[in-house]
Amino acid sequence: MTDVPEESRPVAFVTGASRGIGRAIAIELARIGYDIAGNATSYDPANHDSGLGEVEERVNETGASFLAAPGDISCIDDQQQMLNAVLGRFGRIDLLINNAGVAPLQRRDMLEMPPESFDRVIGVNARGTFFLTQLVARRMIEQANENPDAHPSIIFISSISANVSSPTRAEYCMSKAAISQAAHLFADRLAEFGINVYEVRPGIIRTDMTAVVEDKYDRLIDEGLIPQNRWGQPEDVARAVVALARGDFPYSTGMIIEVSGGMNIRRL
Repeated sequence: MTDVPEESRPVAFVTGASRGIGRAIAIELARIGYDIAGNATSYDPANHDSGLGEVEERVNETGASFLAAPGDISCIDDQQQMLNAVLGRFGRIDLLINNAGVAPLQRRDMLEMPPESFDRVIGVNARGTFFLTQLVARRMIEQANENPDAHPSIIFISSISANVSSPTRAEYCMSKAAISQAAHLFADRLAEFGINVYEVRPGIIRTDMTAVVEDKYDRLIDEGLIPQNRWGQPEDVARAVVALARGDFPYSTGMIIEVSGGMNIRRL
């Protein structure tokens, strides 16, 4: 871990931090010197084996501080409460990681998709992410105005589903396309304040979300779907986030990094 004095440590707010990609991002950011505010829908402080409690243990092992910020990102009131908690503990937010999201409860042909599934997925992934970013961005602008040397940033975790068709989960693809466009829009709007915005676009990553279709993806990978011929791991995505969080791409706001093992390569 980078040795950073506690009073000057940057703070990352990671949504969906209790497992999978969000968990890996929180831990890797702690290792490079960030204090972490981790969000999930629930938090049991007595549980150190899973969820935010386990992430808290891992983050603390690095010497970083951790704040559990439970709440539903699709709920506007929860968003304000989470922001208040983060600012009350750390007084700042230097990095927002928009990672939280849900998949359809059931994969169904788009011709049979019920409105309830559409509303749920869009409500969390697109609407929730947009308005949380709006809220945090306002605070980041205040920080930038108070301190011209401050350069907070925002990273959206989208998906190759933003531009790859999956007709059995149309609502998810549409939500990720919306997130991708939100990243584009916020990058444009916030550039004048020195706030860089990026999109990290994972491919097929081994998480709880993909476990339900593990056999399908195993078969597709064996058949050559991915040039690098393996599942992605949450740590692969976290490494891309770390490069952005370190400030390695200061002149590249709006950039998309795809972490997909080469699925972006058009092949015959």
